[in-house]
Amino acid sequence: MSGLEERLRALEDRACILDLIAGYGPLADSGNGAGIGALWAEGGSYSFEMAGETTTLRGAEIGGLVELESHRELMAAGCAHFLSAPSVRIDGDTATAVNHSVVLVHRDGIWVAERVSANHWTLTRTDDGWRVANRTNALLTGDESARDLLAR
Repeated sequence: MSGLEERLRALEDRACILDLIAGYGPLADSGNGAGIGALWAEGGSYSFEMAGETTTLRGAEIGGLVELESHRELMAAGCAHFLSAPSVRIDGDTATAVNHSVVLVHRDGIWVAERVSANHWTLTRTDDGWRVANRTNALLTGDESARDLLAR
């Protein structure tokens, strides 16, 4: 590959990864479990904190996230899963991305930040394009583990 082709591929890869991560919020807010599942590579995982415990979903379970009672309650109230633009590092056919996420919920006529989290994404290039191999989400409650995710 020429230098120009390498630079173009790097830009295309970055754009695809940014688009993939940006797509998560609208899919979650619309209850599109199949769409969420399609963001992940086969065998991928998603770890997040809920009710004081870390939950890890794998494979087909990830799309089922939108069927959880807690998620349905957020949607019924009106919610927005907002993800900041990630910092992306690409190394061949793998990449990492780090960003923040905020879940806003409509309560009593105002929008309230329900969750504010650090996110670390590991992505892999597949025959179908970039997919999430792992996403780890930790609440920013002052705990060092969440800050560690941002520092990776």
